[in-house]
Amino acid sequence: MAIQWFPGHMTSARKKAAETLAHADVVVEVLDARLPAASSNPMIHELRAFRQRPCLKLLNKADVADPAATQAWLDFFSQQPGVKAVAISCKKPSDVAKIPAIAQKLAPHRNDAVKPLRLMIMGIPNVGKSTLMNALVKKRVAAVGDQPAVTKSQQRIDISSRLTIYDTPGMLWPKIEHPVDGLMLAASHAVGVNAYIDEEVATWLAGFLLEQYPALLTARYGFATAGMDAVAVIEAIARKRGCLIKGRGGEFDLEKASGILLNDYRTGTLGRITLETPTLRAARQQQLTNAAVDLRKEPEITDPDEAGER
Repeated sequence: MAIQWFPGHMTSARKKAAETLAHADVVVEVLDARLPAASSNPMIHELRAFRQRPCLKLLNKADVADPAATQAWLDFFSQQPGVKAVAISCKKPSDVAKIPAIAQKLAPHRNDAVKPLRLMIMGIPNVGKSTLMNALVKKRVAAVGDQPAVTKSQQRIDISSRLTIYDTPGMLWPKIEHPVDGLMLAASHAVGVNAYIDEEVATWLAGFLLEQYPALLTARYGFATAGMDAVAVIEAIARKRGCLIKGRGGEFDLEKASGILLNDYRTGTLGRITLETPTLRAARQQQLTNAAVDLRKEPEITDPDEAGER
């Protein structure tokens, strides 16, 4: 299943962001700490690279991510020129309070009322940009909701004579190349619900959890995972939570059970989980490259009879 989601307002949001970036000093890119690379919009990289702007990457939701994986990502990003990465939770005032000082170090020439520091907050939908904005301003200036693309317009706020912030709508990109990226984004509620089927995304998530975090499944739902596959996990959740379809003779409601698993992951109820590490992402990218190479190697079929035989 290839998941794609690019609402029309995102095209205009990108154009407006490109214009505003000319006046910003530092890009503050908010990422989901559970999928830092998959939640990084390549268009943001292109825009800031064109303007040669430094980037402060905020690995938000670090409180529900695997701490070992988060540290691996911080080490990974620290090797990139012009990039500083910090793990935070936008819901913690102490984490948010340190952001302006960290950003200031990336633009030391913008440090007074004559030349105030101008930060541009960017990121994909539903990673916590609005929560961050409200925390920085210390009042509600951006709509917050557990749905992607709540913010649809850009705004500028002068926090003080020394600090200005531009808040931008969440932006995805026109084509998600890696299918697993689409599944991770859907599992993390970063794309619209009309772009995927809960059961398919939950089945992928269940398979990943079986490989990487089986103990968390056992601790949350009370069943042993030995010998299970992904579908069996969804069925076991349905059994444990009484998810049955009325009038179907005890048939499991796999859609409802899928929703339970996805919600438990999204809220952190299931435990501290990260869906990718730098090593795992490199392996997935290599698989994608190998598949593309194999596809190019397939001989072209010119004989209709031969095609029929295949």
